[in-house]
Amino acid sequence: MVRKFKKIVTSKPFIFSALAGLFVLILLCAVFMRYIFSGLPPVYEMEEYTPSLTTKVFDRNNTLIHEFSIEKRSMVPLEDIPVDLQNAVVAMEDRDFFKHAGFSLRGIVRALLHDLISGRAKQGASTLTQQLSRGVFLTQEKKLIRKIREIILAIQIEHQFSKTEILQLYLNEIYLGSGAYGVKSATKKYFDKELSEITTGEAALIVGLIPAPGRYNPFANPQLARQRRNLVLDVMYQQNYISKEELEKAKAEPLPEKQPVPEEKPGQYFIEHIRRILEPKYGMDVLWKAGLNIYTTIDIEQQALAEKVMNQKLQEYDEQVAKGLGIEIDPNDSEAEAASPNTEKTEQDPQADYPRLQGAFMVRDVKSGAVRVMVGGRGFDESKFNRATQAKRQPGSSFKPYVWMAALHKGYTPATLVKDLPTMFYYDGRNWRTFNENADLYSLDLAKQNFIASKDFNVWVPQNYGGRNEGWITLRKALEKSKNLVAVNLIDAVGIPQVVRVARKAGITAALPRVPALALGVSVVQMDEHLAALSTFANGGIHTDNYYIERVEDANGRILEQHIPLESAEFSPQHSYLLINMMKGVTQRGSGAYVARLGRNIAGKTGTTQSHRDMWFVGMTPRTAAAAWMGYDDDASHENGARFTGSTTARWWTEIMQEILKDEPNDDFTVPEGISFAYVNPATGKLAMPMERNKFLEAFITGTEPQSF
Repeated sequence: MVRKFKKIVTSKPFIFSALAGLFVLILLCAVFMRYIFSGLPPVYEMEEYTPSLTTKVFDRNNTLIHEFSIEKRSMVPLEDIPVDLQNAVVAMEDRDFFKHAGFSLRGIVRALLHDLISGRAKQGASTLTQQLSRGVFLTQEKKLIRKIREIILAIQIEHQFSKTEILQLYLNEIYLGSGAYGVKSATKKYFDKELSEITTGEAALIVGLIPAPGRYNPFANPQLARQRRNLVLDVMYQQNYISKEELEKAKAEPLPEKQPVPEEKPGQYFIEHIRRILEPKYGMDVLWKAGLNIYTTIDIEQQALAEKVMNQKLQEYDEQVAKGLGIEIDPNDSEAEAASPNTEKTEQDPQADYPRLQGAFMVRDVKSGAVRVMVGGRGFDESKFNRATQAKRQPGSSFKPYVWMAALHKGYTPATLVKDLPTMFYYDGRNWRTFNENADLYSLDLAKQNFIASKDFNVWVPQNYGGRNEGWITLRKALEKSKNLVAVNLIDAVGIPQVVRVARKAGITAALPRVPALALGVSVVQMDEHLAALSTFANGGIHTDNYYIERVEDANGRILEQHIPLESAEFSPQHSYLLINMMKGVTQRGSGAYVARLGRNIAGKTGTTQSHRDMWFVGMTPRTAAAAWMGYDDDASHENGARFTGSTTARWWTEIMQEILKDEPNDDFTVPEGISFAYVNPATGKLAMPMERNKFLEAFITGTEPQSF
């Protein structure tokens, strides 16, 4: 029998279906791989990768005074990282680091089996290179997609970089808790040591933090931290990185018991001022993450001294005020103001009358404008408001030098006799005018009756401090004794616009009211601007703005910006010298005479505003200028409890400057060409007879000396 075999024929629909399925599978794989690779950054970016670095701020002597950082991180070359630390990382995290090509197949299989058994994606099995790729480019999320990308990127990194380069970047990048990235920052954070100083046990503790910094934190969980450190040491010993003796010695090391507390550093108002300058210019990311080096003008030792003295003195004055009000305060209590300025005063609550005195102090170089000291208040933590650069306060009589300079421009000399007589100003609805009569206050009071019926009429009768006047006195004596009546008579004689013009040329940009009281400092100014303006006279009439930053460098040392000196000649050297020479008299015989105990050539001016709300002293040597202010933030009066003046402020100004000026030569202000000296009678301003006992050697622009005796 012949058997017939049936011919098997594959149908065309089946072939098409198989091919279509294969095509779809290939397409899906392509799409999947495209998705995988689309989430990978170009590995060449690792060459230019810069982790978030710490921006460092230095003072004028290159002393590190502050760091701007969101993450505490420092980049360290591998050769500067202790070998024990390198070995501990390799032993504990990736013993085959120098053998594999970026990933460990055995480790991956072991981790997968563990995850399948436990039912959770918990086991990592990542090599150092994988951890680095994840830390630099990827997220910490435990997903299969991320793991695949991590392995691919690790292979690329291994192909592109050497093992030592990878290890260096890893040790600088790894997060070790408490905001510390990298082993250098961690060493400082946990041990308050430099990296080169750590022991084998300390290196093991740092490496032990890697898997779970919070869990193995020695301050939070000392027992777990000790166990983890000892485990790292055991593994190092098993892999022959340390000897038995070294193992036992390292295990015997104590753990750090208390986290190092950063001490309260001086200069916080200055640092905040620097931030306000640079952050808008470079952006927050660059300032806080790019590892800039900022070289500033501040002298941190002088800054610390100024803060200490000012705080001590204002605390003493607080106690005087409290004593006058019958209040007892704790001198060690920095929060002494128990009541806010708006607290309603009651008989049962005398403390409501007692706010806390505030102050500000600033030092700058007369010629360059470099700011050496900036104290913006009694405590940065208590108040971030910078009273040296942000507060607008009335300068009081410290404004008078601008008036005196305007008088010099009008032909006055230091020996010119000026009126220290009662004067009445009235406002007629359009302008302030002077009632032109040399009379006493009673006569002026009678005279104003003719105008008082007008609704637009306003009258102002200024007085000297203490209410006394001396008739006619020299321009010099009027400045030394800070005569208010002379100031308002001068501004009336030379014109308000001329005084405003002088202030503007000196450097005052604040609004200046066109009123006679401008001569007494009723406008508001900022300390930094006022100090720079008065320094113009000490600098021979040449104005320089305050500046705070010498230069800014990027992390590679490239200069991003550098201070360029800019000077402008605003006043003649001769007029500037005459004014400064009169201001020297303020500190020798006048309201700032306390400063004379420094035994130096200092030109200065006190300032006290109405009701003692603001107390100023601004003083200058030929090299250094400094301003001091004290008052209340709520503009309260000092008339209750204790009455302070600009002379009071001059006292703690002197105590600070005694130290700041100790190494400065005691130079006098340079006498420019065109200045002559002549002995004058200090009462009449005329030439003094040769035998006069009280004669005074006065300075004049040549040709303006008095001609008669």
